[in-house]
Amino acid sequence: MNALADGDPETLRLSIDTKATVHVGQYSRGGKSRGIKAVEAWDHDMRPKEKLVPGGILEPVSGKSFLFFGSSNKTSDFLVDGLELWWNERKSELYNVKQLVINMDNGPECNGRRSQFLYRMTMFADMTGLNIRLIYYPPYHSKYNSIERYWAGLEKSWNGYLLESVTTVINRAGNFAWRGIAAKARLVDTVYQKGVKLCGKDKKNLEKRLMRSPSLHWWDISISPKTVFL
Repeated sequence: MNALADGDPETLRLSIDTKATVHVGQYSRGGKSRGIKAVEAWDHDMRPKEKLVPGGILEPVSGKSFLFFGSSNKTSDFLVDGLELWWNERKSELYNVKQLVINMDNGPECNGRRSQFLYRMTMFADMTGLNIRLIYYPPYHSKYNSIERYWAGLEKSWNGYLLESVTTVINRAGNFAWRGIAAKARLVDTVYQKGVKLCGKDKKNLEKRLMRSPSLHWWDISISPKTVFL
């Protein structure tokens, strides 16, 4: 599917994932300073007053990336809100794209059973008019998802700096370049509730919108936008 997507001029492949929570403060995080004088950090973890949840969208072929940081919980809504922000940034350049093929791992906020995530993705398809195909990596194989290597590069790039404020985190992320292309970084300052899900009739109606692969029921899901008759 990745090869087919990359060879189709009307399809764009994305690699999407979240990263471990970043504690905002003067924590060493096991980093190493590159300066002549070592950066002074707290020598023990105190209870962090702030945290940021990183989410990322990588376009593996071009190397373009979009990072979004939430100050609340890592949820399905957070992930799709980040995707909507990315689309608003990129849609003027992607006028020829009719389908997104999205590589994901099977994390709790985005797996093929998570009704709220799938519901939000149908809303995204309807809003953009794009066909969406969710392609999941199997368990213990998420390392093959392109954005995992991206996260490793980001961690290395800010390893020797103190992430003492939200502004510093956003700026450091925005200064990170992958394949020579600087990332775009945004703050998502929304409060997200955990445990949001669809039940009963709503969940049955959602399943009618999903085209699941007969052989890979939970790992290959297609969503078409609603057809509007004028």
